[in-house]
Amino acid sequence: MKKLIFFLFVTSSLISQDKYIYAGKIYDSNSGKYLLNKTIIISKNIISSIENGFIEPKNDNEELIDLKNKVLLPGLIDFHVHMESESGGKEKYINRFQDSKADVAFKSTVVAKKTLLAGFTTVRDVGGSGVNIALRNAINRGIVVGPRIFTSGKTIATTGGHGDPTNGYRADLVDDPGPEDGVVNSISDARKAVRYRYKNGADLIKITATGGVMSMAKNGQNPQFTEEVMRAIVNTANDYGMHVAAHAHGDEGMYRAVKAGVKTIEHGSIMKERTMKLMREKNAYLVPTISAGEHVAKMASIPGYYPEIIIPKALEVGVQNKASTKKAYEMGVPLSFGTDAGVFPHGDNAGEFVYWDEIGIPAEYSLKAATITNAKLLNMENLLGQIKKGYLADIIATDESPTKDISTLKNVVFVMKDGKVYKK
Repeated sequence: MKKLIFFLFVTSSLISQDKYIYAGKIYDSNSGKYLLNKTIIISKNIISSIENGFIEPKNDNEELIDLKNKVLLPGLIDFHVHMESESGGKEKYINRFQDSKADVAFKSTVVAKKTLLAGFTTVRDVGGSGVNIALRNAINRGIVVGPRIFTSGKTIATTGGHGDPTNGYRADLVDDPGPEDGVVNSISDARKAVRYRYKNGADLIKITATGGVMSMAKNGQNPQFTEEVMRAIVNTANDYGMHVAAHAHGDEGMYRAVKAGVKTIEHGSIMKERTMKLMREKNAYLVPTISAGEHVAKMASIPGYYPEIIIPKALEVGVQNKASTKKAYEMGVPLSFGTDAGVFPHGDNAGEFVYWDEIGIPAEYSLKAATITNAKLLNMENLLGQIKKGYLADIIATDESPTKDISTLKNVVFVMKDGKVYKK
């Protein structure tokens, strides 16, 4: 009996093993200031306390992680990624015909790990084939290593619009995709498409309010939904507890989308003052994705890299993103941090911070956008976005203070997600 009690005691101690982190410097994403010389105590996947000084672990079996010489931050949140795809030129369009869903799934696991090791412990995936839902589930079950994913599943588009999965096909291969495939042309189609995504396990809804750069379609910025159809999407999504993100490059499409009640405008490349004022009024967020615009404009200058139909759009739309973001920030439009990783290489997400810095956005603002702001938009503000008692133990570390040199975030040296260390 004594042996059994001892065994149960030892087993219980091992199961409840705490982790102690000696933190020389903790970045407080709420205040924008640093906390010095603290001990973070983690029980399972939750920060149970933050103590002054460096506290000795209570038991020998508890893990001690010494980060006295590092700067600790909450895990970063990227609000615009595509986990199913990796950047590339013409071969990406050929792969649409060659890769099975299994091929896409295996490639996505590599992308997921790269993203996590870059310090992004949570992402919002805004558009894929539905493999992104399976990837989220596999990560949640511990089968695959990757960030916490909130996903829209398949994008909702119009016939021939950005997101129509048959764009670029020859005529005899084109059918007439409908709401299940994410193509809608009426209010009833729109409602059905939202319900399909809910049925399939999506966390949010993504629509393409305008043309896009990377699709095999001519126009990169024309409006592609009526306001009435978008309003039906928003209202239906809200009924199911989901927010709506709207891809938009041209102003008319994004203006309609904001009027219809979407929560985030993705890209916002050619945004006029009227839309900025409306976004400010309605508390709609801009997700700039400057990284993608800069990347496609650069790659479009390489002869033969992209299909011909892509090149003029990349050169025209891509380079305008930076200026629009700067003006939107100066006009008080709320910003959410997102990158469009997948259009450029995954793992390079933190380069977006450098672009924000170049247009005059302070590090304190961009760090808050990538933590507290995005956590709030996910309704996870009480669990994500801060290193704080009661929050999930998503913690990263850098060698330098990001408010002194924001580029240090491109070299994250420590990653913990849900209390588990993935990078030392």
